[in-house]
Amino acid sequence: MDLTDGILNFTSFYSVTIAIIVLFIGKALNFKFTVLRDFNIPEPVVGGLLFSIIFALVHFILGVSVEFDLAARDIMLVYFFTTIGLNSNIMDLVKGGKPLIVLLTATILYMILQNLVGVSIASVFGLDPVIGMLGGTVSLIGGHGTAIAWAPTFAEKFGIHNAMEIGIACATFGLIFASLMGGPIASYLIKKHNLKPENDTVQEVGIPFEEDDSKIDYMGFLHAILGIHFSIMIGMVLNESLEEMGLKLPLFVTCLFAGILISSFLTPNVSKKVTWLDWNTRKKALALVADISLGIFLAMSLMSMQLWVIVDLAGPIITMVVAQFVIAALIALFIIFRIMGGNYDAAVICSGFGGISLGSTATAMANMTAVTQRYGASHLAFVIVPLVCAFFIDLVNVVLIQSALGYFSG
Repeated sequence: MDLTDGILNFTSFYSVTIAIIVLFIGKALNFKFTVLRDFNIPEPVVGGLLFSIIFALVHFILGVSVEFDLAARDIMLVYFFTTIGLNSNIMDLVKGGKPLIVLLTATILYMILQNLVGVSIASVFGLDPVIGMLGGTVSLIGGHGTAIAWAPTFAEKFGIHNAMEIGIACATFGLIFASLMGGPIASYLIKKHNLKPENDTVQEVGIPFEEDDSKIDYMGFLHAILGIHFSIMIGMVLNESLEEMGLKLPLFVTCLFAGILISSFLTPNVSKKVTWLDWNTRKKALALVADISLGIFLAMSLMSMQLWVIVDLAGPIITMVVAQFVIAALIALFIIFRIMGGNYDAAVICSGFGGISLGSTATAMANMTAVTQRYGASHLAFVIVPLVCAFFIDLVNVVLIQSALGYFSG
């Protein structure tokens, strides 16, 4: 930790430690204020937003900017999605085939609408219509990473020199709205239709709130860590192989698939032949690791948001994101819920759609985690939502962005 030229830098160790404190504070606030629990607002979101506001006040009052080393955050993301893969198998994907295709199709259509809304609002404000793409799938469906990756193209081809700031601002507001949208939507649907989980399955992420006698022993936790690390190693090899073939994917995607392959083919055989190595999935230890890694990732993402960067661009950006928020909420309530079956799984998927539409894959998972920890597990949601938002729509988004930029440049 050091203060240089008005910038307070926290190393990775301090960043993780602060993130854990953020989680504790978020949990305490959720416990104290029932409204946060009633609307299923994730604990890391509550703590992370509070700290990002505090750091913004430090910037404006003391002139000191707070920055974090976020290397550990990316590791937590890989851990989390590896646990999701280990909690799934090929048969789950076969069973979830139709819902997966339905959700993917609806999401792609929504992505086209999202870009149209962004372009229209930019035009209303008298801005270059192409800026609306930055308030569309570039930053909302795509998130901070996509916005940062495409900003140089907007600057070079269209002369939008503040494209980076606009993209980051839209992604930041989108992340906030996405974190606050999913839980309330699912809670409303569950209560209105009196929905309940169909099967009594083990929680994929975290331990349900009502369980206070959940015991995880030493060997159970060690088995989970070994399975995760083995899957990550396979995922890293797969990632490098695909990159050599010209297909570059985020590491967490290949680790997710490695986990699915291991749980489908290796785990059953290992458990039968090697009795001391219990790799049966959907255990509480694996759910605990998933909960911790997701919580730290999201806490670090939100507490590190530099809100002071987006003050000057607040007007049109907030208008764009609010409009996108309203449209996404309406689509989740009246379209996604119905086409996904109108049952408990559909309600949980709607909370995940809130994260997909405006935030990130991790936000979608955090929304669903908050809902399922209160109302019960939804294995289908945790199978199809990460595949839609962590893999397929990233590929579709590249095609949409390139097509739109080609249209505007032509």
